[in-house]
Amino acid sequence: MEHDGGRATIASLRRYLEELRETGVDGLPFATEALRTAAVSESGEVLATACSTVIPSTPLPVVPEAGAAPDPVSETLDAIRNELGECQRCQLGASRTSLVYGVGSPRARLVFVGEAPGRDEDLRGEPFVGEAGQLLTKIIQAMGYARDEVYICNVLKCRPPGNRNPHPEEIEQCAPFMLRQVKAIGPVVVVALGTFAAQTLLGSKEPISKLRGRFHDYHGIPLMPTFHPSFLLRNPAMKREVWEDMKQVMKKLGKDVPSIKE
Repeated sequence: MEHDGGRATIASLRRYLEELRETGVDGLPFATEALRTAAVSESGEVLATACSTVIPSTPLPVVPEAGAAPDPVSETLDAIRNELGECQRCQLGASRTSLVYGVGSPRARLVFVGEAPGRDEDLRGEPFVGEAGQLLTKIIQAMGYARDEVYICNVLKCRPPGNRNPHPEEIEQCAPFMLRQVKAIGPVVVVALGTFAAQTLLGSKEPISKLRGRFHDYHGIPLMPTFHPSFLLRNPAMKREVWEDMKQVMKKLGKDVPSIKE
């Protein structure tokens, strides 16, 4: 039972360090004696022992998770794409026509993230090129950008059969690469398009109707959830809400907001 307690403690500490790393903390004060004590202590004593004998200045190494970036500053979009290769990390690799990575400026100040490729995207290997993509392009242009000035990608890089909802294991394999894309670009704002993208990026179960309309934090980047363009094709009256969201994004980017939207 003593060994079980030690393993549980180590797992808890590992999760804590992973959470700190996501907030930008690269290292912690390190105490050799504290760690030796922690290794044999029961779970209730470990943190108190370690904290009471901290010796400053020595960084604590953190082992990166599979698919996680070792250092976003050193990564490029091309390097991440090369690592993906002809990805077969989940079952979608066997059924896709094309891997749909992303398109746009590697120095974009604005990034749009959708759910997954559809039929047109799967055939062409580019995100948002169908009817919904044409509407997204119009929104981007109304904001004062050309499509190639922003960056567009999806949480998943392969089309789910029949455009079904992504499975958890597919998200687990693909989402870390999407996060690395965002970090490599370093945008001012991220826009999450639709319920799935917003819930995945924010780790939330709330519907898009509750999430949209205000900024959320995404790894230190302001994120605005809004309705997916395909939803707007079915519900054109909701374009007004999306435009209100985009006006907030434009203000965050320091752009003039047009008084009239076509």
